Amino acid sequence: MKRLQGKTALISGAAKGMGAAEARIFAEEGAQVIVADIDDAGASAVAKDIEDAGGRATAVHLDVSDAASWQTAIAEGHKAFGNINVLVNNAGILLMKPVQDTTESDWDKIFSINAKGVFLGTKAVLENMKAAGGGSIINISSIYGLVGAPSAAAYQATKGAVRLLTKSAAVDYAEFNIRVNSIHPGVIRTAMTEDILGDPDVEKAMLGTTIMQRAGQPEEVARAVLFLASDDASFMTGSEMVVDGGYTAQ
Repeated sequence: MKRLQGKTALISGAAKGMGAAEARIFAEEGAQVIVADIDDAGASAVAKDIEDAGGRATAVHLDVSDAASWQTAIAEGHKAFGNINVLVNNAGILLMKPVQDTTESDWDKIFSINAKGVFLGTKAVLENMKAAGGGSIINISSIYGLVGAPSAAAYQATKGAVRLLTKSAAVDYAEFNIRVNSIHPGVIRTAMTEDILGDPDVEKAMLGTTIMQRAGQPEEVARAVLFLASDDASFMTGSEMVVDGGYTAQ
């Protein structure tokens, strides 16, 4: 049996990058996928690709920083496929600035998406998952939620917040058979990092101590997310899964 057969998954930020890779792999593994993004055209394209390949998917509009948008997206997803069994809080933005160059507006914007978005998504899906008899929430943090790095103050603060929000939610909702885990990717080659990785000198600095000496691919993170979404990870909650090519190993 496919690992997500009969399950419904909502993935935020699924119009491209890791979110799109997660959506496609989830569908291949039997999930009904709610492709959620603020980019309606991109989300629709991913959903169409899944359906053209024989899977089941629907695209919904989602601004992760807005509570009402979460409620609408979940309602639309529920109408299409029933109770939601898996939520991947994948949407996020990158900001590479040290503290002295980070404006208050920068700080508020990145927190509204990277941290508040995870909080709102987790809160919005709880009743749906309780009705389903449980579920799995996977929050995309970062290696920068585990270790320090130059010129990433606000970004790192958001990813550290996601790490501990994950653990808190895991403690609060285990009694409802809801597992909550975080994924901590290293440097992954996506649209979000293309400007950084387009400069050989910056790419070398970004990869840092990565043992494998390369950036990761979105599918390599998506396979780890798939594991946490599946029943194979039934005894994992409040855990951190690092997918970084060895960046944090030394």
